[in-house]
Amino acid sequence: MKKYIFILLAATLGLSSCSPFKVRSDYAETANFTSYKTYKIRIDDLKLNDIDKDRVLNELSKQLQSKGLQSGENPDLIVNVKANHKKVTDITTSNPGGMWGWGGGFGWGIGMNRTWSSNYNEGAIIVDLIDFKTNKLVWQGIGSGISVDRPQAKQKQIPQIIAEIMANYPPGMKK
Repeated sequence: MKKYIFILLAATLGLSSCSPFKVRSDYAETANFTSYKTYKIRIDDLKLNDIDKDRVLNELSKQLQSKGLQSGENPDLIVNVKANHKKVTDITTSNPGGMWGWGGGFGWGIGMNRTWSSNYNEGAIIVDLIDFKTNKLVWQGIGSGISVDRPQAKQKQIPQIIAEIMANYPPGMKK
């Protein structure tokens, strides 16, 4: 009995720590990630307002430095950051039941369905790490699920999603 309680508790804790973001990464298996010591951030394609741009760049710098990388003018890695968003439509239908008329479950009656939709914008951030010497992509992290339409949510979500993206760097060396 205690074994089942423990499994139920572990499952509950696991589900409660789930992230609202979808995060994935990929890397070049030939890259030597231990040789990278310095970085420089490039923001050519970062189409965000200044407030969100500062949030992204500050958290990204913080995460890179926590990985042992230092900002420099002659970098080992170029960090290219991109952001985008897409319109999402959620359609929900519910059938709360209905009222039955004559004949119990076999007669005539009234059934009710309710359908509603919600539209919102969902944001994504892409972090590319490019080897400066070879000019080749060596690591890419992508995170999506940011509530673009809610400024208070973005304030919390941008640092969270950058931290989750960078948790996969360097590959195979989780904290």
